[in-house]
Amino acid sequence: MTKVCIFGAGAVGGYLAAALSNTDAKVSLIARGEHKKVILEKGLTLIKDGASNSFKFFVTENTKDLEIQDYIFISIKAQSIPSIVESLIPIMNKNTTIISAVNGLPWWYFHKANTGTILDEKHIESVDLNGKIWSTINPERSLGCVVYPACEILEPGTIRINQGDRFSLGEPDGTKSERLDKIASLLIKGGLKAPKKKNLRDEIWVKLMGNCSFNPVSALTNKTLDEIGKDPDLINTIKLLMKECRQVGEKIGIKFNVSIEDRIEGAISIIGHKPSTTHDINSGKPLEIDPLIGSIIELGNKLNIQTPNLKKIYLKIKNKAEDLGLYERNQIIEKITE
Repeated sequence: MTKVCIFGAGAVGGYLAAALSNTDAKVSLIARGEHKKVILEKGLTLIKDGASNSFKFFVTENTKDLEIQDYIFISIKAQSIPSIVESLIPIMNKNTTIISAVNGLPWWYFHKANTGTILDEKHIESVDLNGKIWSTINPERSLGCVVYPACEILEPGTIRINQGDRFSLGEPDGTKSERLDKIASLLIKGGLKAPKKKNLRDEIWVKLMGNCSFNPVSALTNKTLDEIGKDPDLINTIKLLMKECRQVGEKIGIKFNVSIEDRIEGAISIIGHKPSTTHDINSGKPLEIDPLIGSIIELGNKLNIQTPNLKKIYLKIKNKAEDLGLYERNQIIEKITE
């Protein structure tokens, strides 16, 4: 039996857990607070396509309550990963695979990337300060994942899936592997789409192109994607941000299979949707600023690529988050992104 731990039973983690519960995998959740309490007492409620279903899991706050895991999905905010990596040690062995189901550039990104730049086999400071994740987990354990579903926690213990069911997966070096086949098969058995990608980094950057632009613009204006699409000035800002993101990505070998215009059109065609950063700021949760924007600026600086518009939007959203107490000031990251 394949043992799978979902570290972070929020919207994405809960969706993964619910899907995997329909397979023969042994699924455990790491959760806390009221969310954990409700899941323990009543189960995890998943609302999808108007239907509501409840799922029971073993849930704990402490990884020491679990046995060694075959797969660990990390589905907390990317900036929080350094604070939890040491707690993963008791449930890992040399064969444990780590899948970071998070937004932005993942901590393992330049492992086996073969970009031919100074970035290869180096950690990204704005994602992994001082390389703590890299040195604790070891990127050899990592399996790539791009998360597409839009989902939210309605109340403790209840998750609603608004759209999407795809989790693209891939080895850092693009090869086929037994561990990739096994987890992809489990997700598919659970009712999800889990395509295995040879060039997963291309997908990471296409998604990032939207995250680094629409997310901060929406968070600063509290507008939905379609509302942004009706504002020419905001759309011009989006284009400038996407262009800089694309320039950095292309420098390290990314092939964008979608134009900026088509990427924008696809986003603004979604009616009534606000990105995760806007939901976080409205819910008083810490913002994913550095993984979504700061990481691109950091790479741009190292590759001598100018990113003035990304720096400008970064400063705006960071200042707003700091005013609301939703961003912890870090002088090292500030230096990287200045």
